[in-house]
Amino acid sequence: MKKKEFVTQDLLSKIYQEDTSAPRKLPPERQLAEEYGVSRFTIRQALEKLVSIGAVRIVQGSGIWINETVRNNPLVYNSITEKRFDQMHYRSIGLRKRRPDSDEQQIFAINDDAFIWEFSRLRYVDNVAVQIEISRMPATLFSDINGDIIERSIQQYVLSKGYQISHLLTSYRAISVNREQATLLGCKKGSPAMHIINRGILQGGQVYEISDIVDINYTCTYLIPHNPDNLRFRQQQR
Repeated sequence: MKKKEFVTQDLLSKIYQEDTSAPRKLPPERQLAEEYGVSRFTIRQALEKLVSIGAVRIVQGSGIWINETVRNNPLVYNSITEKRFDQMHYRSIGLRKRRPDSDEQQIFAINDDAFIWEFSRLRYVDNVAVQIEISRMPATLFSDINGDIIERSIQQYVLSKGYQISHLLTSYRAISVNREQATLLGCKKGSPAMHIINRGILQGGQVYEISDIVDINYTCTYLIPHNPDNLRFRQQQR
C-alpha cells in the first residue's frame, strides 16, 4: 500500500473511532508528517482525499476539522461517488426503447405491454474511460429520455422530474473484462474489474433504475458495525 493510501486509511480509522473525548480536529500538517514519517506533500494528498469525500474540512487559520455528520453513513467513500461532476463526463454508446423481459417486469412492477429504456454509456474520470454502464428505466416514469440526458447525472435527472430517491441496493463481484469491454475501456482483455449491480429505489418502493456497471478502477471503504447475530449464525454447525 502506498504511503498516501496508508495515511488516508489510518486517519479515517481514527476519525471513525467512537471516542467522544477525542478532539474534533486533526493535528496540523507538520505534526502529521512527523507522526507518519512522510513528507508534508504526502500528508497534503491524504488530506485532499479526506476533504473530497467530506470527512474533514480545512479552515484557513483554524485547522483541519472533522465533519460531525461523517459517521452517519456506512459508505465512507467509493471511487464512483468521490469525484465532482466537473471531473467526469459520460459518452452515450447506445439507447433504445423495448419491451421488458419477465425479470424486468417483476423488478419494475410493470406488464409485458409496457416499455423500458435501455441505454449504455462510458464514464470518464479526468478524461480516462473507467466504467461501462448498461441501465434500464421504466418508460412510464421517464418518457423523455434522450442522448443528452444519459450523458449527465441520472440521479439529478430523476430528482428534476419531482421524484424522491430513497436508497440504492448494490452488489459487487470481481470479474475480468472481456474483449469488447477492453476495447471500450482501452485496457487489456482479462484485466481485473468490479461488476456492480445497482437498483435505484424511490420513496414508496418503486424501482426507477437497474444498472450493470463494469469498473476497472473501483475502490471503496465502508464502516460496518459488528453483527453478533450473524457471527452466531455462522458458528452454527449443521
